[in-house]
Amino acid sequence: MATLYTLQSTNVRRTWFLMSAFFIAVMMLGWAASLYFRNPGLLYGFMAFSIFMNIFSYWFSDKIVLSMHGAEPVTRGEHRELWNVVENLCITAGLPMPKLYIIDDPAPNAFATGRDKEHAAVAVTSGLLEMMKRNELEGVIAHELSHIGNRDILLQTVVVVLVGFVTLLADFFLRSSIFGMGGGDRDRDNGAGAITLIIGIVLSTLAPIFAQLIQLAISRRREYLADASGALLTRYPEGLASALEKISGYGGAMQHVNRATAHMFIASPFGHEGFGKKAATLFMTHPPAEDRIKVLRGMA
Repeated sequence: MATLYTLQSTNVRRTWFLMSAFFIAVMMLGWAASLYFRNPGLLYGFMAFSIFMNIFSYWFSDKIVLSMHGAEPVTRGEHRELWNVVENLCITAGLPMPKLYIIDDPAPNAFATGRDKEHAAVAVTSGLLEMMKRNELEGVIAHELSHIGNRDILLQTVVVVLVGFVTLLADFFLRSSIFGMGGGDRDRDNGAGAITLIIGIVLSTLAPIFAQLIQLAISRRREYLADASGALLTRYPEGLASALEKISGYGGAMQHVNRATAHMFIASPFGHEGFGKKAATLFMTHPPAEDRIKVLRGMA
């Protein structure tokens, strides 16, 4: 039977798996590039890049995510109610106080990031603070603290950097292959060159698809778990259910959105994107809000 501790261990293992998969993916792209451009040095360059990016994403991915959304640090004096809510819930959950950030955006939303509970951060939008009652704000913060306690944050944050760079590398190789930027003497071996080109195109085409699948795989189940953990933390599931109703009812997208970070937010930062419900659900990084609300009210 799964427990909080087995789920935490699973998240750690999945983080290492993701970083290993990133290393392998970059090495495959490097191998294809070295064959196509007839330059063995490219493989070693890709290897060094992969190792560097794994280390960089572990230590700095949270700072990248916060800067992407213009998050500004918060002090107790600036937002006393927010600070008190986070502090009280941290004491209840037995977690260290995370750093707090505000995103100047009217759309209500929030996310947690960091590499572990000792180096965690919670960011909320100004719209969330304006829209939520205290018990609703407590529900949202408890949800984000649950991501920290469940060790979701490292996996969610690392995927932003690693998947993003795999997609960029794949796109670069695809463009280079199509537009013939390789140089060299490929005409002497058209057969091998054609095979290498096909491999490169396949890898480059599949990389963004795998990126989306990874985001979907790490998001939906974790949102349900964080909802449940947050409700247990506050002892008031209705607070988070009501907050999710307001967030989903807002409808509008955030001012600065990025598909690479969409899975990190408590709700989709894109708002209602105009797809039919069934079609949209296939590509959503979050479970439908009504399903989450139904589960929370069932807990009550």
